[in-house]
Amino acid sequence: MTRFHSRTRDTVRLEAGSGFAFMPVAREFALRPLFAVSVLALLLAMSAMALAGEADVVGVEARQADSGTWRFDVTVAHADEGWDHYADLWEVVGPDGAVLGSRVLAHPHVDEQPFTRSLSGISIGETIGSVTVRARDSVHGFGGAEMNVDLDALR
Repeated sequence: MTRFHSRTRDTVRLEAGSGFAFMPVAREFALRPLFAVSVLALLLAMSAMALAGEADVVGVEARQADSGTWRFDVTVAHADEGWDHYADLWEVVGPDGAVLGSRVLAHPHVDEQPFTRSLSGISIGETIGSVTVRARDSVHGFGGAEMNVDLDALR
């Protein structure tokens, strides 16, 4: 490869068969401001998404009723931003992945964080010793902090 200089910019001569006779090459640091602005824009976009993050289950109270069904009081933390990004559901999941109960969160809780919502009447068989409680948000889905509940210890 042959390299030569012109008065306006550096140029690199490419090998034959590449499809290009000459290709401009930026001088050292010529693209640095553009690169810096691009990186800054990317970081700002990523940090905006990270502010709300995923919905985390931060507390669970479970108790069995006389009828044998269960009541769960679940506390969820999520930086709800409004209708476009908020914690929209939590669910109780058995060891096999089956959803045993779910509570739809019908609206954002922008000014109420963390918040607790309850669900009663969840049927869980005596052979199930523990469950996982997880929350979902409208942008990321599931993926935040979950909590395991030892039902055998509560029976």
